[in-house]
Amino acid sequence: MDPSLFANYSFIILLMMRAHNFSAGPATLPEEVLMQAAAELPEYRGTGMSLIESSHRSKAYDEVHTQAIDRIKSLLGITDSHEVLLLGGGATMQFGMVPLNLLPGGSFCDFTVSGAWAEKALDDAKKIGAVKVVFDGESSSYTTLPNPYELETHADAAYLHLTSNETINGLQWRDFPDTQGVPIVADMSSDIMSRPLPMDRFGVIYAGAQKNLGPSGVTVVIIRRDLLPKCNADLPAYLTYPTHASKQSLYNTPPVFPIYLMNLVLGWVDAQGGVAAMQDASQVKSDLIYSIIDESEGFYRCPVDSSCRSRMNVVFNLKSTELEAAFLKKAGDAGMVGLKGHRSVGGIRASLYNALPMAAVNDLAAFMKGFAADHG
Repeated sequence: MDPSLFANYSFIILLMMRAHNFSAGPATLPEEVLMQAAAELPEYRGTGMSLIESSHRSKAYDEVHTQAIDRIKSLLGITDSHEVLLLGGGATMQFGMVPLNLLPGGSFCDFTVSGAWAEKALDDAKKIGAVKVVFDGESSSYTTLPNPYELETHADAAYLHLTSNETINGLQWRDFPDTQGVPIVADMSSDIMSRPLPMDRFGVIYAGAQKNLGPSGVTVVIIRRDLLPKCNADLPAYLTYPTHASKQSLYNTPPVFPIYLMNLVLGWVDAQGGVAAMQDASQVKSDLIYSIIDESEGFYRCPVDSSCRSRMNVVFNLKSTELEAAFLKKAGDAGMVGLKGHRSVGGIRASLYNALPMAAVNDLAAFMKGFAADHG
């Protein structure tokens, strides 16, 4: 037997043993991507070595790097008005990097505080410059958002910061404010590439890759080109956006393998029909789980206002922590993992990112119905 056939057969068997991964991140990846990465890991396309071992200046990696950036632009409809950067440090680095670059002395930014991640971004921004909070959802325990068309912002703000989807709290901006020219800066770590975006409203979009884009280790930053000359030039080189824009994100050695995997995921998204198809799929998946919650006569309860429930992270509670523990135990026994809510809020959380198969969502739905019937 051809050894490669045996290897492929063995890998397919391993895929059949995979759990349904509802983790909030690092999240599940498309099986096709995992198979291709496994096949190309030891020796990459005739180079005689793994891409991990290759120089980031090599022709092989340059093709991956360029294609990843081009695919992001194509899938999100990004024109020459914006630059796409591939950086390290996660979205957490951007909590400080954004105000360091875009909040010069004497200016201020507007902020919406919609949950745990917006709080962290706010804390860092306050250390660097002046901030005006235009919405704070703390009084509702971060279960609702304002009407984006009624949000009052300041015309002289340097930017408006928002978190498009709160992974922990399970709420999502379904549309974005019209700020009359004030650039929106958005943390889109957990819902980027899940829907089309009105790019003309955004000055900066940043996103850690480990939800919808690929593995952890690379952060996508999309910045409007006219903001680059306005960035603070008195920062260490790595902390300025113009440094990376001028070097095509090759100022230092980039995270080669995460970018390679992200490029494969982007290719998979394209093959599925792009972000419009991802949006349709996410609506079907989330509607199914929310319908079971809403029709359970109080057995399952989602605390989030129906107008802003996340399509990426469905959060809900049962009647007691004991019942939630039983739910998680039985779900785990059935091959469904990553359903435990964040330690800060508890409960249950099902993350329904792009790569999560519909079969996994159907299995969760059937499990939830059965569990409610057995324990209701």
